[in-house]
Amino acid sequence: MTSQAKADGLFFNRTELTEEGCGAALERALGGADDGELFLEYSVSESFSFDDGRLRSASSDTSQGFGLRAIADEATAYAHGSELSDAALNRAADTVSSVTRGHDGSFQAAPPGTNRILYEDINPLSEVEFSAKTKLLADIDAYLRDKDDRVRQVMTSLTGEWQAVTILRPDGERVADIRPLVRLNIAVMAADGDTQETGSHGSGGRMGYAAFIRPDAWQASADEALRQALVKLEAVPAPAGEMEVVLGPGWPGILLHEAVGHGLEGDFNRKKTSVFAGLMGERVAAPGVTVIDDGTIEGRRGSLTVDDEGTPTSATTLIEDGVLVGFMQDRMNARLMGVAPTGNGRRQDFAHKPMPRMTNTYMLAGDRSRDEILSSVKKGLYAVNFGGGQVDITSGKFVFSASEAYLVENGKIGPAVRGATLIGNGADALTRITMVGDDMELDPGVGTCGKDGQGVPVGVGQPTLKISALTVGGTAA
Repeated sequence: MTSQAKADGLFFNRTELTEEGCGAALERALGGADDGELFLEYSVSESFSFDDGRLRSASSDTSQGFGLRAIADEATAYAHGSELSDAALNRAADTVSSVTRGHDGSFQAAPPGTNRILYEDINPLSEVEFSAKTKLLADIDAYLRDKDDRVRQVMTSLTGEWQAVTILRPDGERVADIRPLVRLNIAVMAADGDTQETGSHGSGGRMGYAAFIRPDAWQASADEALRQALVKLEAVPAPAGEMEVVLGPGWPGILLHEAVGHGLEGDFNRKKTSVFAGLMGERVAAPGVTVIDDGTIEGRRGSLTVDDEGTPTSATTLIEDGVLVGFMQDRMNARLMGVAPTGNGRRQDFAHKPMPRMTNTYMLAGDRSRDEILSSVKKGLYAVNFGGGQVDITSGKFVFSASEAYLVENGKIGPAVRGATLIGNGADALTRITMVGDDMELDPGVGTCGKDGQGVPVGVGQPTLKISALTVGGTAA
């Protein structure tokens, strides 16, 4: 059964919505508009958490609803509801039609079609029995407690989601997508005397649970979480000051995502609130730096067959060899900026209107080996993993905590450090990249991006990078 047939069965056979009613509401709501759509969503999700040797919680949720949007120039009217009926949709149409009064727009053409499907046609929630999911978490707990007597606590969680969406337009175009999503998280607290530290690791993607229930898969994640905790037990206070910084591959791309990626989204640049506004075609990074947002990678957490406006996702080059060449665009901002949409119109759910958002954002590999990069460092920091951070989109200033980092002196990796933070400006940091590694990795599939109160799943990635100078905030006396 096709995605369209499955979605039609959910929205038109099991609710009080009719295809005729949707068409009539769209025609009334979007008359004279420049763009807009009806977004229908049905999703089921579940989560399990295991803590202190026992199952702490198990929950499931079902959600359904619609979002109706009308756009006139740059003004947007949006109404949403959880009642899927022609009557509810008519009330919403009366509300959003107010934005088009006195406006005679030329309605945008529909997004191009695609026959591409980027994820398995699978419902994670029904793929594996309840007992197998809880046994997985119990097995992880027992495995880690048996592995090292310094383990004091193990915290694991497993989540799954199955989402069906249909996007309808007044011209009769209709696009559907069926989206699975799973995630496994493992955290370990280890202690040595009075010192306690926690390590964590996770994995996920748009697939079923089967890939995570295999022992070889979850044991690798468990081992990594334990390794991080044990490394931190031996850590010394981090120094402070400006120094050379090497960023590891994979998850450290979260710094690129936060400090640079948001500034390359279309809305911030149209409104000229991004540090990159007005710099199209100019050098914004060191030679050799190429940054891409790619929503087309099969099975990845940030990937989508179509975005939440119905536009097929794409691989969009943002920075090429250090030069700014593109922004991530939804339909409205692309129209207002005179460019093509890139398939980056995303929303958290039916209760939120779409906006330009990242999918999987990463830097391409260079030609330097990790060992070559580290051997060039006279005195600096090697940051392998990151925790939380803060970014100012307008100025580009950021502060990020390094959850795993090491001193480097005369090309040799020294002791692990605790309490290190990286402080800088995203745009400035791009120009200070002096070496790009040949080991590009994507993160294991755990990213969630927040913007204007909406959270969406994303991916990040990068190779090993050397930045000539960043301010490191430390705890050493």
